[in-house]
Amino acid sequence: MNKSNKPSPETLDKWQNDSSNWKLFVFYFNKEDKRIFPPKRSKLGWTINFANPKSILAMVGIVIAAMSIVILIRFIFPNLWT
Repeated sequence: MNKSNKPSPETLDKWQNDSSNWKLFVFYFNKEDKRIFPPKRSKLGWTINFANPKSILAMVGIVIAAMSIVILIRFIFPNLWT
């Protein structure tokens, strides 16, 4: 790694393409990679780095936010799903 402790683009590519960093071919798990949402292998979208505790908190936050929106919509429009 360079002076600013950021991995080089080559290192990021190596981590991304290393099969040992992918569990069940879907879940990215790399303790060296400090990114919360690294790009997927296909480069279309992002995935969660399950080795980073901050990413787990971010995922829980996203799920709670989505559930809150659904509950709020159901409260505002109670007859929408009847």
